[in-house]
Amino acid sequence: MKNFDVIILGGGAAGLMCAIAAGQRGRRVLVLEGSNKVGKKILMSGGGRCNFTNLYCEPSNFISANPHFCISALSRYSPWDFIALVEKHGIAYHEKTLGQLFCDHSSKDILAALTTECEQANVHILTDSEISSVVHQQRYIVSCRHDDFSGESLVLATGGLSIPKMGATDFGYRLARQFGLKVRTTRAGLVPFTFSGAMGAVMARLSGVSLHATLEAGDVAFTEGILFTHRGLSGPAALQLSSYWKPGKDIRLNLLPGHDATTLLLKAKATQPRALLRTVLSELLPRALVLELEPLFWPASAQVPLAEISDDVLKQVAKQLNAWILRPAGTEGYRTAEVTLGGIDTDELSSKTMEFKRQPGLYCIGEVVDVTGHLGGFNFQWAWASAQAAGQVA
Repeated sequence: MKNFDVIILGGGAAGLMCAIAAGQRGRRVLVLEGSNKVGKKILMSGGGRCNFTNLYCEPSNFISANPHFCISALSRYSPWDFIALVEKHGIAYHEKTLGQLFCDHSSKDILAALTTECEQANVHILTDSEISSVVHQQRYIVSCRHDDFSGESLVLATGGLSIPKMGATDFGYRLARQFGLKVRTTRAGLVPFTFSGAMGAVMARLSGVSLHATLEAGDVAFTEGILFTHRGLSGPAALQLSSYWKPGKDIRLNLLPGHDATTLLLKAKATQPRALLRTVLSELLPRALVLELEPLFWPASAQVPLAEISDDVLKQVAKQLNAWILRPAGTEGYRTAEVTLGGIDTDELSSKTMEFKRQPGLYCIGEVVDVTGHLGGFNFQWAWASAQAAGQVA
């Protein structure tokens, strides 16, 4: 059996960052990664350019049963702290939109920086390390195909259930329950909506059409891009809203955000009385979308000039343009989800150290914890911050 001070289960963003922080304190650190390489989600994130943080990271950008839990870690390791690491390694980056920072070249640059820091901190990393058992006997004993290892501290950085083809499993949740941690119900987050039936057919015909729109569910709204797909709705606004949507509930799609559609249509009627409604709307929306909306919103007026359409009909069309009510059949699930909502209950953990309150030496960080960020670099920032919180004390 080989002895270490800290054993970290999971070689993703949180696991590697925690290893760096602990290793820099002189701790003997072992990272065990179940798949054949570390940092797989880092490599595929941001279209291969890694949206590694967000300049405007605030606690309000996170979803948790305890919305205050993330405040401590995020306040002690800010986006600027990670940017300093990026700049230390000479990685060129840029702000894309809304404070989202991406590598100029490749996600590989971020992973290389993290693995270099691990090497310099004498961190041991083993891949293909499927774990067969973990027990606590004064120290934590971890058994895997390579060997048995013991550690004074054990860190769960096992991630969530999103994108199983990259090796995601429920191992972290099972292990947490083994040690008596409560785990909140999990579900896919930041994931496209799917539709069935007649609306599913509409979506399929519109596949590839994109526009700027507002999507709402309850009192939550996001105004960003949406993309129609062969299965439903994707794009930033749809992904964001999916984390708040409850199955069986409607969503509202405002196709003309920032515009009162009633005012627009009544003005068009006065200034372009001979024009068809589709002609006017095609100046504001993709024509393919307008042609799909016509039989849904104004079938009886398709060939009628605006002058001959009553104000009441135009107002009804306008109402639908500003609040198209849709009911998703579901989402694409963990297969394409960027994150997992829910997870290890934060009531069980210290917000300062991420340590399990009822069992010293057991830490939980990153996606496995019930803290989920919005789209745009927030989940990486949570990974860095929660990892630092644990790595400073584990």
